[in-house]
Amino acid sequence: MASPRAVVFREEHVYHLYNRGVERRPLFLTPRDQERFVSLLEYYRFYGNTKSYSHYLALSLEERASFRQILDQKKVAVDILAYCLMPNHFHLLVRQKIKEGVHHFLSNIANGYAKYFNTKRHRVGPLYQGPFKAVYVETDEQLIHLSRYIHINPVVSDVIPLEDLDEYPWSSFPAYLGKVKSSFINMSSVLSHFNGPSSYRNFIYDQIEYAKKLEQIKHLVLEEV
Repeated sequence: MASPRAVVFREEHVYHLYNRGVERRPLFLTPRDQERFVSLLEYYRFYGNTKSYSHYLALSLEERASFRQILDQKKVAVDILAYCLMPNHFHLLVRQKIKEGVHHFLSNIANGYAKYFNTKRHRVGPLYQGPFKAVYVETDEQLIHLSRYIHINPVVSDVIPLEDLDEYPWSSFPAYLGKVKSSFINMSSVLSHFNGPSSYRNFIYDQIEYAKKLEQIKHLVLEEV
C-alpha cells in the first residue's frame, strides 16, 4: 500500500489514516477478525520487526516470550493515539516516530491482515479500496476533534446504539475511559487537553448529535469512507 503523494510524513507529526474494503465490502466478518487486526496494530508498531505475525504465532510459548522481550526493546515506528474498526473500514490516529514509520507500519498491517483474511476465506484478489488515505493533523484542536470523530464512528454509522459506545470493543474509547487496559495506546496527547477520562467522555457525548452531521466535519476527514 502506498500513501497519497500529497501527504508528506514527518517524524513527530500526527496523521489520521483510514481505508475501506474493496467495493465497500466488509473487512471484518467475525470478532476473531477484529481481534487479529488489533493484534497486528500492537505487533507492527515496532520498527525493524524480523518476524511476521503469523511466524510469531507459530513459535512456542517460551519462544514467544523471549522474542517479545527483544521486540519490546525496539523503537516504535508510530505511536497509536486512537483507533476504531468498523465493519467495512478502519480509522487510525498515529504519530510517526521514525522516518518512513507510517509506511512500514501500514504496509505490514495491510499485508498481514489481507493474507490472514484471504487464507481464511479461500479467496484471492485485493482486500482494500486502493491506497490508504491520510490526513495531516495540523493543530491540537483538530487532534481532539478527530479523536472524537474516530471514537463516535460506530454510533454515527448506526453500527451500535449510543448507550453501547462506552463498551464498543473494537476501538480505543474504552481504554480512554479506563474500562480496559491497553499497553499500546498513547492517550496522553489527547487526554492532556482534558481533566481526566470523565471530562473527555463529556466532550464526546456533548457533541455527538452534531457530529452525526458528517458534512460539518468533512474538512477533518477530506473523504468519506
